Amino acid sequence: MLEYFEYILKLANNSLVTDDIPVGAIIVKNNEIIGEGWNTREKDNFILGHAEINAIKMASNYLNSWNLSDCELYVTLKPCSMCLEVIKQSRIKNVYYLLEKPSNKREFSKTLVNCINIDPLRINYERKLSDFFKKLREK
Repeated sequence: MLEYFEYILKLANNSLVTDDIPVGAIIVKNNEIIGEGWNTREKDNFILGHAEINAIKMASNYLNSWNLSDCELYVTLKPCSMCLEVIKQSRIKNVYYLLEKPSNKREFSKTLVNCINIDPLRINYERKLSDFFKKLREK
């Protein structure tokens, strides 16, 4: 495990070149690194450029699957809420991080999320989702 953390610390240095927060991450399956990443949000001017997301993308390409069950993620800094949700959706089994975020560092959240109830559209969409998942289960 020590070698994984030494490696992600080196990956984090790649972020410093582009003024990104120095975070490094790897995805490991059966003791093999199948994905790696570092923060590229500033470099790419793209909000999803987090180390964890970049590592997940590389691992998914390697396995030719979004499902990363039986994989583990190693990251320098505790994942943010966005990354945690992507990690969960990717089915990653375990996450190991080196450092908690500073207590005075909170995630920015002023976004309001609202459900709009327009019955004919909602009912049509519910049916569409139900049909989709029924066909998926039949496969």
